Amino acid sequence: MNKRWTILNADEEKVKSLQASLKIHSVISRILVQRGIETYEAAKKYFRPSLNELHDPFLMKDMDKAVARIMEAVTANEKVLVYGDYDVDGTTAVSCVYRFLKKVHSNLDFYIPHRYREGYGVSKAGIDFAKENGFTLIISLDCGIKSADLIAYAKKLEIDFIVCDHHLPDDELPQAVAILNPKQKDCKYPYKELCGCGVGFKLIAALAPQFKLNDEDVNEFLDLAATAIAADIVPMTGENRTLAFYGLKKANENPNPGIKALCFLSGLKKELLLHNLVFMIAPRVNAAGRMDDATKAVQMFIAETQEEAMRFAEQLHSDNTDRKEADSSITNEALELIRENKDWENRKSTLVYKSHWHKGVVGIVASRVIEHYYRPTIVLTQSGEFAAGSARSVPGFNLYEAIHACREHLLGYGGHFAAAGMTLEIDKVNALREKFEEVVAANINPEHLIPEEIIDAEISFKDINWTFYNILQQMEPFGPENMRPQFLIKNVLDTGFSKIVKEDHIRFVLRKDEITFTGIGFGMAEKFHLMQMKQPIDLICKIDENEWQGNKSLQLRITDFRIAES
Repeated sequence: MNKRWTILNADEEKVKSLQASLKIHSVISRILVQRGIETYEAAKKYFRPSLNELHDPFLMKDMDKAVARIMEAVTANEKVLVYGDYDVDGTTAVSCVYRFLKKVHSNLDFYIPHRYREGYGVSKAGIDFAKENGFTLIISLDCGIKSADLIAYAKKLEIDFIVCDHHLPDDELPQAVAILNPKQKDCKYPYKELCGCGVGFKLIAALAPQFKLNDEDVNEFLDLAATAIAADIVPMTGENRTLAFYGLKKANENPNPGIKALCFLSGLKKELLLHNLVFMIAPRVNAAGRMDDATKAVQMFIAETQEEAMRFAEQLHSDNTDRKEADSSITNEALELIRENKDWENRKSTLVYKSHWHKGVVGIVASRVIEHYYRPTIVLTQSGEFAAGSARSVPGFNLYEAIHACREHLLGYGGHFAAAGMTLEIDKVNALREKFEEVVAANINPEHLIPEEIIDAEISFKDINWTFYNILQQMEPFGPENMRPQFLIKNVLDTGFSKIVKEDHIRFVLRKDEITFTGIGFGMAEKFHLMQMKQPIDLICKIDENEWQGNKSLQLRITDFRIAES
């Protein structure tokens, strides 16, 4: 699959000025300026974030009301229910707030809705559970902002709600005692990009002084906040970056028993980095809700002992193994369906459906299909008497608007720019496929159908050394708006020792200016013929550390290459 190469620009005067004050490589200065870091002071905050710089939680609209209502509940020994979504953000948020409140209040329980029986967010079943069991206050985390009807129902049952959410509010807000959401139009909170667990973290930070608790009683949950930030793909800027920075520190020095257990089961022996949270911890937590019941994810995070945490972690690990098997087999079936239907291959969109596919992995499968056919994709399965599933987009195309334009064929739908879910009559699947293709074909920019590689800067082999790499490492944690830097290196020659390894990957051995570097290119075997042309190549790469038999060296992780432009 050919890719678009886009190299980022930076204001040269700002780059020179920053380089003069920081005394670092001009390429690093360039990357910092691209990321909005233009002064010595801004760079200091970036490289050395401080928990003291976190905003006062009481700047968030309704925080005073939320704190007052929780203190009232504790004083009166009311039954409090901590309620959250079944994904990583929801389960970490529930674990964080539940364990904190346990320090000051025993009349407490938590509730995670079942993905298939109750669906996303606040559910009627959850409110009925609260009523039947005498709960008078529900604290919802990572959900609730769009549950006006259900929260009104709870109010009739004399159950109060405190909503902690980060999703965009509708015009109608729920009748809650307090709504904590920095994205509310009239909320003056300075940082708008917190995840659900981040909002929960701000709530406990506001509560701690009221209960004569100290910073340590709040900061023990930083590793859970970092896990949620990593998994929810929120911008790695501002408070998110500070929370993730210190959350990783906590996860490496004194981790939550659940994180420690999942690291062990994942086989992680090195330092835990943010991408480990994304690719090793998050999938195992998410698998609980996808394949079964996410309650056990919270049970793992709130476990009092390492043995108890390990017991639940093993269940999550097993769920994840099942998830991987389902994901792999369904992806293969979906790709085969496309190959069988020749007229689908040249479409601008994909819609595949089989009744037996597991509902919990259709979103993952949609992402996998996009890796092969780079276009907006819907994957559907049968759910009860209906078809249901998930859609994923390619960067730059508004998927939610496209699904909205197909609403005549749908019973229900929801989502955002990049992802959506929907339900429809089974006999409407073909009609939806045709309508979705019509809408996408009419609205998508042709370049959005070509994957893009973003290049931070051009460098040469002589720039790559341990000093350069160590400064790059200090730019961790990486994530949206602070991605691991990616470089362009031009006119590199193959030494003749490059080869295909494990059928699908290329092990590169490359030379330029009498300097040799090794590299790995995952899934690039089909492009190996370009290496055999014995012509100079241009490549895009990240810089990695490789350890072999106790020896450390720098290597290239190559994401694309092509014959050099003459």
